[in-house]
Amino acid sequence: MEVINQKAVRTDNTLLAITHLTQLLGYVIGFGSLIVPLIIWLSSKDKVEGMDEHGKAIINFQISLILYIIISIPAILLLGLGILGLIGAGILGFIMPIVNAVKASNGESPSYFMTIRFIS
Repeated sequence: MEVINQKAVRTDNTLLAITHLTQLLGYVIGFGSLIVPLIIWLSSKDKVEGMDEHGKAIINFQISLILYIIISIPAILLLGLGILGLIGAGILGFIMPIVNAVKASNGESPSYFMTIRFIS
């Protein structure tokens, strides 16, 4: 009788890259940029090598973006600086997942610009 190790951790760079790219769902369907990566991270953080690190980075980045957007909305009244904040958040929210998906597919650690570490 062969005993199968149920706790085996596998290397899956494709799943890591897909997890980063699911953040772009917010641009396609309007929502899901936080929920879908959160579900993927929670369901496979113990099964895929590096998923815990990448998942935490993604969730921290998405929460930071939401916070920046919430701060930028009232800042529109202050000489229109909130508009620059919204544009910056939109650009960062689009470019950084793509850059980190490429990094994840190459086996590198994620690095998100201007991220507040809520989950460490």
